[in-house]
Amino acid sequence: MGLLDEVYQQAAKTAVLESDSLLVQQGANANELVIPKMELSGLGDYDRASGYVTGDVKLTHETVQFNYERGRMFSVDSMDNEETAGVAFGKLSGEFIRTKVVPELDAVRFAQYASATGILTATAETFSAGKDILDALREAKAAMDEAEVAEEDRYLFITPTLMDLVDGVDTTTSKEILNRFADVICVPQSRFYTQVTLKSGTSEEAAGGYAKGDEAKDINFMIIHKPAVLQITKHQAPKVILPEANPDADAYKFGYRIYGLNTVYENKQKGIYLSTKA
Repeated sequence: MGLLDEVYQQAAKTAVLESDSLLVQQGANANELVIPKMELSGLGDYDRASGYVTGDVKLTHETVQFNYERGRMFSVDSMDNEETAGVAFGKLSGEFIRTKVVPELDAVRFAQYASATGILTATAETFSAGKDILDALREAKAAMDEAEVAEEDRYLFITPTLMDLVDGVDTTTSKEILNRFADVICVPQSRFYTQVTLKSGTSEEAAGGYAKGDEAKDINFMIIHKPAVLQITKHQAPKVILPEANPDADAYKFGYRIYGLNTVYENKQKGIYLSTKA
């Protein structure tokens, strides 16, 4: 149905980082997960008479709690829906997820990963030339290589403005660098901050959603090694209540709730590389 004056909005940028929830263990409480960690002894001298030196294996567990829970409920009068040829309610869920849920989810995840302790960071810089960005990406790759981060599954997230500058550089040079990533994903600056503030949806913050944090920096680009992040959507529940089932009003109701976890593994912080504006 093309009757609605829709807001332009892009799809989720962080979807490629979603973890396999089957690989993590439920904790003692419903709101936490247990992540196994292993520490091993290094090689020792081998003695031809006595054989091997005994090594040590330490298996510990890291407990992490789910850190993202948001929701919203809408009500659409049945006559409003009828008089708009079903647009009022028929388009509500799709528009809400596309224009409100997805941008916030991306912004929260990038801010969470960018603020993790121990990640690799570049000197803050405001780029004006594609060549400088490519040089910065070379430095980023070298830093991750030196940190022994696996080359596979490295994703480059970069603003469209900077990507346009890169596209203006000699094709051979840019392709050589960009082809080193599993994928290159453009992220609007409005979702790309080191800190975001989530609005409660009540009182002065009735509009809900998110805003750039007071101490936030604009992100130029991030390189994220997918195995470095634990990104799980445990519960995503759209709910529809028809007018005949609504005891309070002759209205359709649409509710949405999302509950999940977005964090960086304790031993894999070097799998995140961050470049911010000066």
